[in-house]
Amino acid sequence: MKKTFNLFLVLFTITLSAFSKPVQNDDPSLLWFKKTTEVIHFQLNKAAQTYKPGKNPRSINPDGTVRLAGLTDWTTGFFPGSLWYGYELTGDKTLASEAKNFTLALDSIRNIKNTHDVGFMLYCSYGNAYRITGDKIYLPALADGAANLYARFNPTVGTIRSWDFAWLHYPVIIDNMMNLEYLYWSANEFNKPEYTNAANTHALTTIKNHFRKDYSSYHLVDYDAKTGKVIHKGTHQGVTDDSAWARGQAWGLYGYTMCYANTKNPKFLQQAEHIASFIMNHPRMPKDKIPVWDFDVHNAMDTEVLAPRDASAAAVIASALLDLSTQVKDGKKYANYAEDILKSLSSDAYLAKPGENSYFLLKHSVGAFLYNSEIDTPLDYADYYYLEALKRYASIKKIEI
Repeated sequence: MKKTFNLFLVLFTITLSAFSKPVQNDDPSLLWFKKTTEVIHFQLNKAAQTYKPGKNPRSINPDGTVRLAGLTDWTTGFFPGSLWYGYELTGDKTLASEAKNFTLALDSIRNIKNTHDVGFMLYCSYGNAYRITGDKIYLPALADGAANLYARFNPTVGTIRSWDFAWLHYPVIIDNMMNLEYLYWSANEFNKPEYTNAANTHALTTIKNHFRKDYSSYHLVDYDAKTGKVIHKGTHQGVTDDSAWARGQAWGLYGYTMCYANTKNPKFLQQAEHIASFIMNHPRMPKDKIPVWDFDVHNAMDTEVLAPRDASAAAVIASALLDLSTQVKDGKKYANYAEDILKSLSSDAYLAKPGENSYFLLKHSVGAFLYNSEIDTPLDYADYYYLEALKRYASIKKIEI
């Protein structure tokens, strides 16, 4: 009986340690990180068991049901990517196995040609899969997707077309900056220098036309495809055409930080730092550094009727600032700000408790406020960039996983 009990105790201890893998010794300053990793481990395992490849969790509907992302949904690559990051943060090979299953289910995305979002869809899933495993099974889809993304580049305009909507001429949104990373990587992987040229040209054109004097950005710029002239500057997401939609500012910061990392062009670094300054010093940034969905919402700082926060914007900002902190001499200010964001996101106010939130990690994001879509709800891309930021934080802090 005693031997049986001892065996049970050993097995229980092994199971417990596998499910709450220690992050680092017992540094009190990192207990929040350890707790967060344990929640992530539990939630991602449960999510992988609950959802099916090809129908990935995107958000939660107002009636409490889960909104699923199919193969043509721009967010569909984020859940597989989250599983890959979860594997890196926990070392749980089960998550790696599930990540592979959810990634390979997206193979047909390689044939999509009508959106710039193939970057989000393939690079966040297949790209992470190949980066982590080195398995060449992921390369054909990545090669096809990159070719389709590059085909959307118009040298006359100097940008990659975002959407094919009939009511716009040649629309380019700030979100498109994020997908340049896919082209930079593909240029090196597949020996396609023209991809790098397209990415660089897009980034430079966007500096010229998307940004205001204070380094806030428009969401959308519509061009004349034949002349390259700007027809209209506006928004499909912000309060007004001239407002600073929070996630849009985050996309810009992340995009130019990434562009600098890939090119070392000082123009990109300068742009990233200007955008960072706009965000970090904004008078309407709440104390916990989780912005409301648009910086120009009139009640952004009203403590009684606070506009909806956007954890997704905060997660993207945190990840970008951590990346930026490693590329400049005075990077500590960026790392510290990002750490504050991560601690806020990892608090009970934003991080779900194990078993809750339909197994999403973060609460309180905003998808498209103007369309009454995904308001104050979890979002798959909030989780993805939160996990990426935590991984970058662990690398900078040299936290043992």
